[in-house]
Amino acid sequence: MALITYLTRIQFDHGALALLADEMKAIGIKRPMIVTDAGLTKTPILDMVKDALGRPNDLAVFDRTPSNPTEAATLEALALYRERGCDGVIAVGGGSSMDLAKGVRLLATHEGSMTSYAMIEGGVARIRADVAPMIAIPTTAGTGSEVGRGAVIVLEDGRKVALVSPHLIPNLALCDPDLTLGMPKHLTAGAGMDAVAHCIETFCAPSINPPAEAIALDGLGKAARFLDRALADPFDKEARWNMMMASMEGAMAFQKGLGAVHALSHPLGALKEVSLHHGTLNAVLMPAVLRFNRPTLGDKWAKLAEVIGVTAGQDLADFIAEWNQRSGIPAGLRPMGVTDVMLSKIAEAAMKDHCHATNARKATMGDYLSILAVSMG
Repeated sequence: MALITYLTRIQFDHGALALLADEMKAIGIKRPMIVTDAGLTKTPILDMVKDALGRPNDLAVFDRTPSNPTEAATLEALALYRERGCDGVIAVGGGSSMDLAKGVRLLATHEGSMTSYAMIEGGVARIRADVAPMIAIPTTAGTGSEVGRGAVIVLEDGRKVALVSPHLIPNLALCDPDLTLGMPKHLTAGAGMDAVAHCIETFCAPSINPPAEAIALDGLGKAARFLDRALADPFDKEARWNMMMASMEGAMAFQKGLGAVHALSHPLGALKEVSLHHGTLNAVLMPAVLRFNRPTLGDKWAKLAEVIGVTAGQDLADFIAEWNQRSGIPAGLRPMGVTDVMLSKIAEAAMKDHCHATNARKATMGDYLSILAVSMG
């Protein structure tokens, strides 16, 4: 028996931001809080959002989202939400801001600690439908969190866990590719390869969901055709439209499940010793995970190679590694600040991660250690 569920309301095109005020009224939000990050406040985007809302004088803005959202930051945002009498959240930014906003919308109506709602703590069943309303406005093209049912948060105890529920999918995804025009190359690359990882991992996951697999392949094909263009010309509107669509499709697809790339990147992203970008981690880990999974992939290996444009005689994992290199992705985890002494802790945490169970091939802690060792660079 296959249970297949899709998804939410999406407004998608150049200029979609102009629809924000009307969409907010339709959802019933009257006193929104914007959740974003300090970096985005230095760009024109926040002012564009305020303009789309008619520049209300009393607009609440939380702009201290960390690169890897934390329970502490979520509680800080929640305090502002309550202090200002807000009745909904508008997330503006990348996956971090959207995930933190999901944490706020959950705790705004649910009692208890965030830990009790973590998937690995049996929290899925505890998340009710009465979460606060949310609009997600992505400004990167990678995580797809605007249509995702999960939020990944670093708890006070150091664990990076997922809050997962269909009730956490934003009420509206407002996707305007114009908001990604001019995005720096390193962010374009990390986000773009994040979308690639989502499409590949969900296609390889063993659960049965043909619609998700079809969406994943379409998203992967778009990324294969347009990521290099977006890197070469940050103002290529067609490339940005297609990369935002690839990102969204990757997240639509990963309702099917992810795998070892994410099982490893989640604890790596929770490291306190170094701040690591999630999409970049996924890119670095992808070649080694693909090689590990290959014995169980069967015809899927050839299908991935076909869609991504691997030529005869090329290896799919080598192709991804070369794509990383020309995109400016670091050559390994070591250049990103990861040290050998961290690896055992990461492998142990990966065994407990929610993505471990849906990897294409069953992995042991020893397998994870081997993948990490190869990925160190």
